[in-house]
Amino acid sequence: MKKRYTEEQIIGFLKQAAAGTPVKELCRKHGFSDASFYLWRRKFGGMDVPDAKRLKALEAENARLKKLLAESMLDNEALRIVARGKY
Repeated sequence: MKKRYTEEQIIGFLKQAAAGTPVKELCRKHGFSDASFYLWRRKFGGMDVPDAKRLKALEAENARLKKLLAESMLDNEALRIVARGKY
């Protein structure tokens, strides 16, 4: 079963590890792998909860803007083809 942890929980795990709890023990206790812990540490290391929420919001906005740009470029290419008369 795959669990999904919130940013608050992840940052809590990172703070527990920084406080001295061994990583292996922390992973076993909460049911995630070492690899997940180190991935989270690389992504969320040094952040507080508001920072992590802001990061998630910025990632969502960035994905939306990339989609809009791709759609706009596709429309421009279609108009170029029609303007050349090779449709």
